[in-house]
Amino acid sequence: MTISNEDMVTVRPGESFLSKQLLVNFEGISGHTAGSKVLCMHMVVFPPGAKAASHYHDGYETVIYVISGQVKTLYGVGLKKEMVNGPGDFIFIPPNVPHLPMNLSDTEEVVAIVARNDPNEQESVILYDPQTD
Repeated sequence: MTISNEDMVTVRPGESFLSKQLLVNFEGISGHTAGSKVLCMHMVVFPPGAKAASHYHDGYETVIYVISGQVKTLYGVGLKKEMVNGPGDFIFIPPNVPHLPMNLSDTEEVVAIVARNDPNEQESVILYDPQTD
C-alpha cells in the first residue's frame, strides 16, 4: 500500500454561477477548486418552474442525488424518454446521453448534488437540439 502525503481540501461554495445548461450551480470539488484530476461534485438548484437547456456530457458519466423537490427529465435521442425523480433518488446518466431536466413545481425549488468523472465539468457540456435527430 502506498500512503500519500497530499493534503485534503475543503471547499465552501460561495457565489452561485449559471451553467451552460442554464442551471444555478454552487461549485464544490473540481480541478479548479481542489486540484481534482478526475472528479467534480457540485450542488445544483432549480428555481420553481425552471428547466435546463437540453445537453449531454461528452465522454463523461454523471451521478445525481436529489435532496429536495420533484424533477422530470426528458432523455435519449430526440428526448423521447422520461423519468421523474424526487428526494432520496440516485440517478445515473451514461456518457453522451442527451437530457433535459425540469422542476415540476411552480412553488418549490429542486436541490441536487451532481458528480461527474470530469474535473472540468463545464468543458464537456454540449448543448443538444433534439430537432436534429
